[in-house]
Amino acid sequence: MALTDTLPDADWMQRPGLDRLAEALGAGDGAARYVGGAVRDTLLGLPVSDIDVATIHPPQEVVRRLEAAGIKAVPTGIAHGTITAVADGTVVEVTTLRRDVTTDGRHAEVAFTDDWQADAARRDFTMNALYADMQVHTLHDYFDGIADLRAGRVRFIGDPLQRIAEDHLRILRFYRFLARFGDAPDAEGLAACIDRANDLMALSRERIADELLKLLVARDAVAVMRLMVEHGIWTPVLPEIDAAAVERLAALAASEATAAIAPEPIRRLAALLRTGNAEAVTARLKLSNAHRKRVATALGQDGAQPPQALGYRLGVESAIDRLLLSGEVAAAASLVDWTRPSLPLSGGALVERGLARGPDVAKALRAVEDRWIAEGFPDAVRTGAIADEVVAQALRATSIA
Repeated sequence: MALTDTLPDADWMQRPGLDRLAEALGAGDGAARYVGGAVRDTLLGLPVSDIDVATIHPPQEVVRRLEAAGIKAVPTGIAHGTITAVADGTVVEVTTLRRDVTTDGRHAEVAFTDDWQADAARRDFTMNALYADMQVHTLHDYFDGIADLRAGRVRFIGDPLQRIAEDHLRILRFYRFLARFGDAPDAEGLAACIDRANDLMALSRERIADELLKLLVARDAVAVMRLMVEHGIWTPVLPEIDAAAVERLAALAASEATAAIAPEPIRRLAALLRTGNAEAVTARLKLSNAHRKRVATALGQDGAQPPQALGYRLGVESAIDRLLLSGEVAAAASLVDWTRPSLPLSGGALVERGLARGPDVAKALRAVEDRWIAEGFPDAVRTGAIADEVVAQALRATSIA
């Protein structure tokens, strides 16, 4: 990986409105710089989604400058110095340089500053404390973050124990960044995370869930999850994630790779769980109802069915989840480009064949659908023949009754 003193050109730098934003914030005078993920990922040759800018201007001055330039300013986190700028459709988070005043492990009270190194010092890892001028793209690296990127080393800025005390979520972020970017864990950071694992109990379960789901789809998720279990990181908050759970995750990851199906966080979470604990864990993590249902469906057992039949009944996404979790790789792969068909028949067509309106129509339609699925979704002509047979049988039963 070639890392230089200048941020390489990248597609995201051509997004409309960035030049206007740089001019409005006085980037040419050194008053604003790109920071964080956009800088890090560009250096690594990775795609960039979110763009963050740091500036010496106080929040109200940022708003004034943006509005004067005709750029929409949304005060999304103005108390903490963050303004969302929308320039020609491009969304950028603009945050005033800050330093921490007090922290309690969950929240921080900050003061604004014009000291770039002080702002860098309050960030979590060296690779996240890289800045680049918005116009000439000169890099500013206060804590050897570029060297750490080159080495694949996730390293806390300063004393790891102090950084974790400031924000306990940094324990999980350490492992997530290790799974995404790391080649080997930084020994001092790893020891601090192990030592302070119980601090995770002070965090909201929503924040834990967010980090876990991001970690599960990272490059080395399986190896890092195995490392976390070995060191008891999950024990205080998610004891259900044990060695057996990680081996199920490893099996799923292997199935995904074989089937060329992209990793998906909710599917991978389901691999960590079992039918007996999934409902409790997903409720504890406060997942959405849709995600809780997806986990439950992925872990369900409805008996052996052809993959298309399963895809029809559960939906393609849930069918792929269940098949991959069961190790049925070829069956899962067969659904990737499969489109769920629609039954080419309605209840009205059964009434036209002689059934009286009412519950018998719904019952007969289910019977037609079951046979249609069992026969592999035949065309309308064959479906009509199935309907004739089902209706005849229903009319005979009614006559006998």
